[in-house]
Amino acid sequence: MAEQQRIHPVPEPEHELPVQKPSVPLVPKGSFSSEKGDPEKQQQQQQQPPFRRTIPYYPPLKPPKRRCCSCKRCLCCTCCLLFIIIIIIAALSAAFYFVFQPKIPKYSVDGMRITQFHYNNDMSLLFATFNVNITARNPNKKIGIYYENGSQLSVWYTGVQLCEGSLPRFYQGHQNTTVLSLDLSGQTQNVTGLLQALQVDQQRGSIPLNLRAKVPVKLKIGKLKLMKWNFLVKCSLDVDSLSANNAIRIRNSDCQFGFRL
Repeated sequence: MAEQQRIHPVPEPEHELPVQKPSVPLVPKGSFSSEKGDPEKQQQQQQQPPFRRTIPYYPPLKPPKRRCCSCKRCLCCTCCLLFIIIIIIAALSAAFYFVFQPKIPKYSVDGMRITQFHYNNDMSLLFATFNVNITARNPNKKIGIYYENGSQLSVWYTGVQLCEGSLPRFYQGHQNTTVLSLDLSGQTQNVTGLLQALQVDQQRGSIPLNLRAKVPVKLKIGKLKLMKWNFLVKCSLDVDSLSANNAIRIRNSDCQFGFRL
């Protein structure tokens, strides 16, 4: 009996594998992968942006500022200008001194008389009137002095002003001596402490007084009349009494002179 041919059924696969479509070859035909490199790396390189090398930027160097040199130059010019001005002023002053030989005026208090010196009933006010003889000397040979209006004279005792007055307006020529008789008057309040100090000084026979003067003047040099100055005179006096209608003896007199614009 001939053997019967056995047919075995082939089981069908449960899931069919998807058929892959042939893709475009990454390496062209006729070339090897060793010549062109790895295709995957080439594709990644094509997708990445190209590498750009950054060059560091260095700003250009600025030239040094010349302000320091300009300031030094300006300071040097200013110092030179001031030095020249000082030299000119010194030269003019020396020429003025040698040509005109200026000398300081001299003042002295030669006499004093009290015509009024009394208190009111309640001893709260002091009334004083002084007659003062002042001698002004101008020793200059080429400089005259114009005494202008607005002068102030006053007599003080222990820091309290007793009376005041002024000088008349006049011109004092070269090497001239002028004697002035001036009346000074005034009122003083709250004199209780002043009276006590005055009694002590009268018992000693020495009463200190101060005469102060501020006199505006103009100097005349040749035909030129200069700007206005202020003569400042302070005389320290020592008298024996301050009684009215009584001869007052000036025991000591010392006058100091100054000036300002």
